[in-house]
Amino acid sequence: MKLGVNILNFGAHATPEAFAGWARFAEEAGFDFAMLSDHLAVTPDVAEQYPAPFYDPFTVLAWLAGTTERIGLGTTITVLPYRHPLQLARITANLDRLSGGRLVFGVGVGWARREYAALDVPFERRGALADQYLEVILRSWTRDSVTYGGETIDPRPHPVQKPHPPVWVGGQSPGAMRRVARFGDAWHPINVAPDRLRAEGLPALRRAAEEAGRPVPALAPRIRLDDVDQALRQAEEFAALGATHLLLDTYPGTPERTRAPEEDQQRLAAFRASF
Repeated sequence: MKLGVNILNFGAHATPEAFAGWARFAEEAGFDFAMLSDHLAVTPDVAEQYPAPFYDPFTVLAWLAGTTERIGLGTTITVLPYRHPLQLARITANLDRLSGGRLVFGVGVGWARREYAALDVPFERRGALADQYLEVILRSWTRDSVTYGGETIDPRPHPVQKPHPPVWVGGQSPGAMRRVARFGDAWHPINVAPDRLRAEGLPALRRAAEEAGRPVPALAPRIRLDDVDQALRQAEEFAALGATHLLLDTYPGTPERTRAPEEDQQRLAAFRASF
């Protein structure tokens, strides 16, 4: 099971210097990938949990692609309806090229109704838009010509990875399960206990994959790293469930409890040394 680090791209400790330090730490400590979260319009409801400054994940990932050599780089998660699908297709294909084939494209629909309103995107259509956009992105990644809006588009350059960068789909609703079964290379549930995955999540995923006529996607969860021993026990359970990747998130959930990067990295290093 490959291990990843969630780099906090928001809040008091979000600086270019901190991002560079996180990337160096992830590579030197032996982690396999690093990911960043996504918000585009930090409305008050978003700021309660994820305060400004909030750095765009794609801009930071492009910069980190030039300062790292080995680790995978991804999003946890890109809120699909926030950006035009042709823009997303080009940004992600470019990122995969610039990083030498290291992009992991984590996607979902988000939860912030006020952020959707600020972006003039209908919240009620977020699921349908996500499905539509994934279709466009996958076509753009793999074809030299796509049609959108009545026009023929050349989406090249294509990504390095073949057939395309891995798509990790988040969410736990019935619609999300259909989406991961239809489009996903992996299911990326966030802060879900292993026993719940065993009893509910994985059976639902298998049913959705059977209905879609596709292989069951891999399991790539994200968990919160507060207590190292507890996280190690969870990691063992996820590995027993067949998880291929595990993303460790040091954000405690509220801004006032946020720790300094050095303290978070100590916890991560202790986890990595013991796993």
